[in-house]
Amino acid sequence: MSHDDNGSSTTSGTADHAVSHPDRSAHHDLYPEATRALADQRSRLAPGPAEAFRAFSRSVFAPAALPTKTKQLIAVAVAHVTQCPYCIRSHTRAALREGASSEEIMEAIWVAAEMRAGGAYAHSALALDTIAQESEPHAHLIEEIARMPQRASDTRAPRAE
Repeated sequence: MSHDDNGSSTTSGTADHAVSHPDRSAHHDLYPEATRALADQRSRLAPGPAEAFRAFSRSVFAPAALPTKTKQLIAVAVAHVTQCPYCIRSHTRAALREGASSEEIMEAIWVAAEMRAGGAYAHSALALDTIAQESEPHAHLIEEIARMPQRASDTRAPRAE
């Protein structure tokens, strides 16, 4: 997600680089079109942070230990986990520009989906721990209820102790 000196997207893609699609106008209120005017407004309202962010993005997406294509595939995956529609579009475009295939992009998305699902599964340990903690104070009640004499109207066989 890089920007040029004027706040426009460059080859790595950003929310400021979205393409207009008339058939998607119903989504305009929820996700307004990312335009040059919005990019300019952000830069005008906070020029220092805007330029710092653009420099940060250029640095992050520059080829280094990881090639830019790989970084863009990671960005596509993360964009799906964070559920940012602007990021999904811009980083998918950037990944394509960097030579990523449709299959590579979809595989990155599946990795993201597995990680998101895996996180939910792994965090079930917190729910299970809470259940165990909350059940402990009541365990004696369950035992007491089990030892209570049965009512005369209860036609079940007596419990073996």
